[in-house]
Amino acid sequence: MNTHRKCKVLVVGGGPGGYVAAIRAGQLGLDTVLVEADRCGGTCLIRGCIPSKALIHAATKFEELKAHAGNGKLGISISSAPELNLGQTIDWKDNIVNRLSGGVQGLLSKAGVEVIRGWAKFADAKTCEIETADGGQTLHAEHVILANGSSVTELPGIPFGGDVISSTEALSLQEVPEHMVVIGAGYIGLELGIAYRKLGSKVTFVEGGERILPIYDKELTRPIQQWLKKHDVEVITGARAESVDQSGKQPVLHYQDKQGETRTIAASKVLVAVGRSPNTAGWGLENMPVDRDGAFVQVDDQCRTSTRNVWAIGDLVGEPMLAHKASAQGEMVAEIIAGHKRSFEPVAIPAVCFTEPEIVSVGLTPEQAKDKGLDVSVGKFPFAAIGKALTMEAGDDGGFVRIVARNDDHVIVGIQAVGAHVAELSGEFALALEMGALVEDLAGTIHVHPTLSEATMEAALATFGKAIHTP
Repeated sequence: MNTHRKCKVLVVGGGPGGYVAAIRAGQLGLDTVLVEADRCGGTCLIRGCIPSKALIHAATKFEELKAHAGNGKLGISISSAPELNLGQTIDWKDNIVNRLSGGVQGLLSKAGVEVIRGWAKFADAKTCEIETADGGQTLHAEHVILANGSSVTELPGIPFGGDVISSTEALSLQEVPEHMVVIGAGYIGLELGIAYRKLGSKVTFVEGGERILPIYDKELTRPIQQWLKKHDVEVITGARAESVDQSGKQPVLHYQDKQGETRTIAASKVLVAVGRSPNTAGWGLENMPVDRDGAFVQVDDQCRTSTRNVWAIGDLVGEPMLAHKASAQGEMVAEIIAGHKRSFEPVAIPAVCFTEPEIVSVGLTPEQAKDKGLDVSVGKFPFAAIGKALTMEAGDDGGFVRIVARNDDHVIVGIQAVGAHVAELSGEFALALEMGALVEDLAGTIHVHPTLSEATMEAALATFGKAIHTP
């Protein structure tokens, strides 16, 4: 039976952009409907950010326990090596995902948002047919917020299936692969590859570019390269993956090396992690007269599309494809629809790579600042000189905090860090740029001792050549 429904706001997609937009719209008293084909939470919560961090945490715990077997470490020893039941680890991860997804559902209900489980397909810009388990439903909205998200990118000639897996399947394996070949040494590939190395897999990276993590500069990625080398992880750069033969007992990757020679690698699993693509197919985008920017939907600084009262947010509108960007855009759009004056003009959107060690980058790097013609000073301070880092066995991984500031007025234009747990410093970094902080502001702020954040204060002092604890 087909039913008809009108609403003020229709949100398509229940990820971190869509559900935040819906909750905020509901809080503001707008009649809001959210359509989601899967569980609420989207890629980030269900098969991305959250489950990957859970797996990384478990892998790190397992690696730490192994270090205490035999003669032990830090005066702590265990009589035998720890054992891993990956299936139980995955169950633990799934419980976290289920708890958070249920929490999102509860928040939507509290805000008065109607959630329809189904697939929305648009007949025109404001009308869509929703396929649900109970039949069809026609929905007409005054405002439409497109938050369709993105999907893993499949390589030509290497389709997913069998032992060729995406990041989604990598987060649900029941056994640790003996040898995992990872195609792509960007942040997704490196995070998962490093986690499986800690769990005991032999790991080989095959990267088309000339180095790992090309969005970060070499100074930031050097500690990760050192970790990979120390843990016998092979990284093959300048390589083009061509095909995978799954006819034998093991999948065999065929790739072309820098010299143009065809090479092969036999593996247990081949993880393809070469990026994500916006979800623009299968839901009627062709029936909505919105302008495109390449693969993405084009929007202005309020996330308006070229069609009146049709909005788009998150991965659908381009880089950076980050959950926190989508959430900020979703909240903003809901408030604009409710009559508030808002625009999306962040000074910088922080990016974190949860590798070993972690990387944080906010704003401009020294090279980017100079490319823009800025005259800058750079202050850098190593975690090797921070007491808290040493007490966490985190001072010898080559990590540091780096601050980039203009010479004329001392305004901070960028902060980067690499090291253990530096993701937790990202809030201070982003706030400093958003508030237009001067180097003196960070240098003059009393930071708690002993904490990793002291490196931020020291890096600020280092821009003047006045760091207190410079080794």
